[in-house]
Amino acid sequence: MNIGEIARRAGVSRSTVSYALSGKRPVTGETRRRIQAVIDEIGYRPNAAARALKEGRTRTLGLVIPPANQRLTDMQLGFVASVVEAAARADLDVLLSPSGGDHDRSFERVVTGRRVDGVILMEIRLEDERVVRLRESGLPFVTIGHTANPYGTCWVDVDYPTLIARCVHHLADLGHRSLALVNRSAELLAIGYGPAHRALAGFTEAVAQRGLTGVELTCADDAAAGESCFEQLRDQHPDVTAVVTINEAALPGLQRGLERAGLVVPRDMSLAGVAARHWAEDFRPQLTAADIPTVEMGASAVDLLLERIAAPEAPARHLLLAPPVSLRASTGPAPR
Repeated sequence: MNIGEIARRAGVSRSTVSYALSGKRPVTGETRRRIQAVIDEIGYRPNAAARALKEGRTRTLGLVIPPANQRLTDMQLGFVASVVEAAARADLDVLLSPSGGDHDRSFERVVTGRRVDGVILMEIRLEDERVVRLRESGLPFVTIGHTANPYGTCWVDVDYPTLIARCVHHLADLGHRSLALVNRSAELLAIGYGPAHRALAGFTEAVAQRGLTGVELTCADDAAAGESCFEQLRDQHPDVTAVVTINEAALPGLQRGLERAGLVVPRDMSLAGVAARHWAEDFRPQLTAADIPTVEMGASAVDLLLERIAAPEAPARHLLLAPPVSLRASTGPAPR
């Protein structure tokens, strides 16, 4: 049985059946019911499109990712993989769509094109126009990260201020008095990228609480930038004995900088931060860090979105995670 036969029996055009199955264009309720009646009558074997027709859904979730011209970090790729895996367990497909830069039309098609039942939005800014647009559209959505005023939205995030503060307090307890924060790039800070701003806030507050000297450096997401950042740190702030970072992609460069300077970790310099577990364990010696639970975050985002789709009027829920700081070998007493 093909679309043409279904169209003939339902008394509609092939394109109408196609639109009804795909959800790409609106079809009246009466026409939809007539097409479904034909499918039921002939015992058409259900597939994803037929289920979508019967349920009035596409059985597809949208995942909005950073622009295609930007290389995704390992953490971002971890979020993508975890969302896709969680959706597959629920027998759902995932439509990836970039946003930002030259991709605004792609994002708008996801919002207005009836392609998806709901959207998961990554890489959230403190003030995010995409969140505003999704709110206006009425399309169910969940964010990985949260805006400055997230009231009424569903989101999953890591408590960056708390985790960075824990790293600072741990280093202070070891006797370190001069610390540096290696943050994300200046560009991300300028556009209001949430984790970068929250990490800085947590670092600044904890340093003040402990009466320490603290400096902040911005760093692009790659090893070369990490090495340059460490050289800048040693040149401009030679008294710093400990580094805290949320920039996992810069870690290999930081390690190269340490080796070139002839510094031994943690004898001469301690490092701690917030990173995906494999980044922390690949560092030498292994990095004291709060390990980002990307699998849990992606799965939770899918669960929250499915709740939102099923009950759009229910109160919004969120999940703020604060995993423990795993004490590994990269932190030790301040050098005398």
